[in-house]
This record gives sequence, structure tokens and C-alpha cells, in this order.
Amino acid sequence: MGVEIKEPAKAGHMSGQRFRMFQEGRPDHERWELVAGVPMMMTLPTIAHNRIAGNLEHLLNDALAGHHQSRIAMQRPGIELGSGEFRPEPDVAIIDAEYEPDQRFVDRAYLLAEIVSATDGTRVPDTETKWIDVKRTIYLAHAPCEAVLIIEQDRMEVRLDTKTQNGWTSQTLGPADDLNLPAFGLQCAVAELYEGTPLQPRRERKRSA
Repeated sequence: MGVEIKEPAKAGHMSGQRFRMFQEGRPDHERWELVAGVPMMMTLPTIAHNRIAGNLEHLLNDALAGHHQSRIAMQRPGIELGSGEFRPEPDVAIIDAEYEPDQRFVDRAYLLAEIVSATDGTRVPDTETKWIDVKRTIYLAHAPCEAVLIIEQDRMEVRLDTKTQNGWTSQTLGPADDLNLPAFGLQCAVAELYEGTPLQPRRERKRSA
């Protein structure tokens, strides 16, 4: 399902292990991903991008608090995903709630989400494949993962992949639809992901007299 990821060995390209060592030497505020062996610093996300990610993180954590307290949702966690010359970093993920104080990476994620940005639309070097499609393929191949969300930031549209006993199913949700994630206790309107963005501005609450 999805695109095929080819990882040819190329002189001068960085391996996943070398990339992790490279990341250790970078300031914490920088965000890097390894794309076909090339380290790429991600552009500063838009305010709308950050708002959507924050909304999703909040909705998931509220749902998990009453459904699955051994898991938490987190923005931009370090997860060992991919192999060879690819190391993506999800915008939001659900991981185990227990971790060490100085821990940077985990090897299990149960939900992986991307808010599509301009960087995600760029093509992987020497291919016609968009980086967002490669990310999705890597996320679907992550054995513990139960759901993948690809969320557009310039329109109300969510591509949802969910794992079933018969494999993965995919659907595209619009502004009139609900996002149902029973494995994580979440049911919300797609529009709730966009609350506070230009697509769904916050409404002033009326004060009681």
C-alpha cells in the first residue's frame, strides 16, 4: 500500500545511525529529517500548522485520559522510524506514557499524524515521490501503529488509515465528517482539529449577566 521506498547506497549519503549522531550535536530547537540520505532542516511551521497539531494533541490526550492512561499524545516526539536513508519525524504521535527523564527516542508509536506543510510537498531526491507519501508509507509499515492521519492545513481534509484484522483501510474525511478513533477513545468533528485557524475562527463566548 502506498509508494515503494527505494534506498540505494550512494557515496556521501548519511546512514540512519550517522544521522542520529548528527542530530545529537544540533540545538534542540532545530528540526531535522533524513530524506534519501540527505539531512534536511524543516522550515518553520506556520501558525495554522502549530494550531492544528496542538488541537490534535489536546483532543487525543483528553480522550486517552479516560480510555487508555498508559499512553499519551505528544508533538514531535523522537521515534525510531524508517530504515537506511530515511528518518521522518511525525508532527503528533501517541506513545507509551512511561519514559526516562533524559530519553530522546522511543521505538513504539500507536498513532502517527502529519499536518501537511510546504516541505512535505517537496519530492524525494532522484524520484517523483513526495516526502509526505514516503512518510505515510513508513508509518504504515511501523508494526505497533494502529492509525495514521494526514491532515491538510489549507483545507478541512483528513486522510485516515486505520489498521484492522484484515489489514489497513483508508478513507478521506471532510468538514462535515466525524473523526472516529475508537482504539484511542476519540470521537470528534473534523472541524475541531481546525479550531482557532482561519478555516475555523474562534467565536467570542457570550458572558452571562
